[in-house]
Amino acid sequence: MTSVREAAVAGQFYPGNPGKLDATVRRLLDEASQNAVTGDDAPVPKAIIAPHAGYIYSGAVAAAAYARLAPAAAIKRVVLLGPCHRVAVKGLALSGADAFATPLGDVPVDKEAAARVLELPQVEVFDAAHTQEHSLEVHLPFLQVILDDFAVVPLVVGEAPPEQVAEVLDALWGGPETLIVVSSDLSHYLDYDSARKIDSETCRAIETLDPEAISRDGACGRFPVGGLLEI
Repeated sequence: MTSVREAAVAGQFYPGNPGKLDATVRRLLDEASQNAVTGDDAPVPKAIIAPHAGYIYSGAVAAAAYARLAPAAAIKRVVLLGPCHRVAVKGLALSGADAFATPLGDVPVDKEAAARVLELPQVEVFDAAHTQEHSLEVHLPFLQVILDDFAVVPLVVGEAPPEQVAEVLDALWGGPETLIVVSSDLSHYLDYDSARKIDSETCRAIETLDPEAISRDGACGRFPVGGLLEI
């Protein structure tokens, strides 16, 4: 019997109606492509960092990252890492589901790749961390519109040093068939000037590949971001 992780935030963080959701994502991607600063011949990135707030808040920013994936016919596996918001996690929590559902359909879980990282001590199946978590779910509609046929390796990342996350990414790195997506917003609940300051520091840490320079309040996805910078 197939186990499906049902959509938890459809109709809240993004439209719950399939037609409206598809149209929204395509509009955001079209606008991002029109505003892109890179040319059509820019290479498809191996990894992206994109936000997970509601589409009304961060959809345009997410689309700016996802627009870089087109055309991306070679991508068949997406390693999706995001922080935990509702259930505490130590290490990395893998979903035991066979697929993740959105209003646009089901995305299969790459069970072979999942089994490979389950051999690492910092990874375990912990479905409670996934049930209501939005940090992974909100990325799936973008991926469903951009990619033709793909499977996902869904990982909720709790407190884990960069080296542990990097070890998981190394095991899943693959070639052009594998895309890494790290889900992270930046600072929260600060006044404008304070947010600009800490966000610029976080951006500088990412640009210089320095996970230790991301402060505790610098990014809610600092643990998965740190692992990506490490590798």
